[in-house]
Amino acid sequence: MTERLLDALKRASEAHGEHEKQLGRADPDWPQWYAEHMTRTLTADGYELTRATLS
Repeated sequence: MTERLLDALKRASEAHGEHEKQLGRADPDWPQWYAEHMTRTLTADGYELTRATLS
């Protein structure tokens, strides 16, 4: 799982760099942008985030 999250973070970082180039400035809302990008990317790759039930 760590490798998958690391890959998603790296992909988000690259995409966000392009996003900031288009904005022409630093994006103060980058955490929201990263979360949304990673959610879309992981969902498109077939992953689903669910809460584990502890017994």
